[in-house]
This record gives sequence, structure tokens and C-alpha cells, in this order.
Amino acid sequence: MTATGPRNAPDVVDVVALGESMVALLPSRPGRLADVPSFDRGIGGAESNVACALAAAGHTARWISRVGTDGFGDHLVETVGSYGVDVTSVRRDPARPTGVYFRTAGDRATEAHEVAYYRAGSAASAMSVDTVGLDAVRAGRVLHLTGITAALSVDCLRLLRELTAPRPARPLVSFDVNHRPRLWTDGNSPQVLLELARGADLVFVGEDEAAEVWGLDGADAVRTAFPEPVVLVVKQGALGATVFDGGSVLHVPAPRVDVVAAVGAGDAFAAGFLSATLRGLPVRDRLRHGHLMAAAALTVPGDLAVPPSRDHADRLAALDDTAWGRLRLGPGWTQAPAAPEEVRTP
Repeated sequence: MTATGPRNAPDVVDVVALGESMVALLPSRPGRLADVPSFDRGIGGAESNVACALAAAGHTARWISRVGTDGFGDHLVETVGSYGVDVTSVRRDPARPTGVYFRTAGDRATEAHEVAYYRAGSAASAMSVDTVGLDAVRAGRVLHLTGITAALSVDCLRLLRELTAPRPARPLVSFDVNHRPRLWTDGNSPQVLLELARGADLVFVGEDEAAEVWGLDGADAVRTAFPEPVVLVVKQGALGATVFDGGSVLHVPAPRVDVVAAVGAGDAFAAGFLSATLRGLPVRDRLRHGHLMAAAALTVPGDLAVPPSRDHADRLAALDDTAWGRLRLGPGWTQAPAAPEEVRTP
């Protein structure tokens, strides 16, 4: 499947990403939130992460959301815009604040990791079919959504149902399940996320995530539960990813990565896969570009990383299976020399 759509129509971009971004308060040192004396300011948001990564990779991208009429909202819009993302459709809400969250410095996978969200009643939770510009939302070759937005409010869920409903000439709808258990207080996440995924054209889901949400065991079981999307990508962590494209199936292993921080990889993978989809690359290379963009995120401390140049990524994606299997990527690899045989352990 290749993304299609009017390339030269006014206001049309490669990708539109809709969803909440928040200001992230990141600890100045390891430890419990109760013990950390100060925090550095960053941003966090699955959809804006994808938009920023795609813009950095040379695509036209638009982020659509709502933020408060406050300094945190200013910071979000300015920071996302600094990546080259179109933020002109982000609306300001004078009655609701921009969401913020605090987290500890440790690996998110450990029990010691803490996250404190202050997003209830945020400006983004007021997104609805009436408070976002639907023409701008639909003016992309790809519309990227996640399950996070569906959990923010009843109006946000109605908006996602509208955007995933069948309609003539809609964009290619990309949906990342992105299950966040803390947001789903009503226990409806399995049914809602399954419904939204079945309405999409391209779905990203983690194999472990599918087991947690639906009790599905393995990629084939996920495909059986998700027969409608033309393309289904099942992410399998360090083992790689499996893509179901129509009636075909392909597994591509991930390269070995010297991980600096296990954050942002899922959004980066989606961006890499979408970038290759927009370029009409073969399915194998779409998965490899997803793995490479994820490796860029894994080898830096934060959620967002400078991606490899397009030529660099293309050379690596074109390696034969043996050379790809030997590939090992560490900090600084995106700036490594161009020769593919030299790009192993920078």
C-alpha cells in the first residue's frame, strides 16, 4: 500500500498528526519525584513526536491540537514549530490549561519509574468535531492518530470515531494503538481501541501491548483480530516487527542497538515506516526505516532525535540480509560515515 492523495492542492501536506502534547518536566537527577530538587522543561506527545520526526526527515507535516492560552502552550507551539512542523491549526483555549507531566529519570519499564500527569480538563481534552478544523485535519496524504486521544474525553473519542469512519477520498488513516492504562478509568479500552483500529488503513500495535489489552498471543493472532486494516504492523521489540500487507506477511529483525534511553522508540518507528510509505518504498524497507528511526531515538536521552539523512538511511535499508543482521547502532550513529560497510559500531 502506498499513501495517495492530491500532492499539489492548497494546504495539503504529507502527514497530519492530531493529538495532545504536554510540557514535560524532566528531573535534573535520578531519584524519586519526592526527592528531585529541580526539573528541566521538555515536551511530550506521541502525535507531535511523529510530526517532528517526519518534518526532520524532509516531509511536510502538520500538528493539530488545542493548548491553553498560557506560557506552556506558547512553549509547545514554538518548540514543535521549530522542527518545521505546521502549527497554524493549533487552537488556543482561554478557559483550559495546557497539560503538564513530571517523570523520573529511570527506565520507564522499571517499577521505580514514576509519572505524574496533570492533564485532566486540559485544553486538548476539549478537542471535538466542533473545536478542531476538520478541513485542515483531512488535508494530508496521511492522517496519523493514536489511542491516547480516544481516552482523553467523550468528545475526543467522538472526534476519532468521525475521523476513522469510512468516507470517500479520506486520507490514509494511520492508527497507533498506544494503550495508556492510566487514562482508561472506565475499563472500555479493549472495545474502543479495537473499534478504532478496525476503522484505520494502517495500524501499529506492540505484540506485548496486544497481549495486555486483548489477551492475543503472537502476531498471527493479532492479524486475526484485526482483519480490516490493509496494513498491520506488529512491533516485537528487540526481535523486530512483522507486517501484514493485504494477504502477505513479512518479518524484519531489528538491528542491535546500544540503548541510551528506552523512550520515544515507538513514535520514531511509526515515523520511519510512514516516511517510507509516503515515498512508495517496498514493504521490507518500510520496516527497516522504522527500525532505523527507532534506533535514532533509542541512542539519545530524550524522545526526539535527529534522524539519519535520507541517503544514509536508504543505504542501510538496502543492505543484504547478512549485513543487516550484523548491523549494530550506538550513540552518534546517525552522524557516522556514509559507507554502509563502515556503519556498525560508531
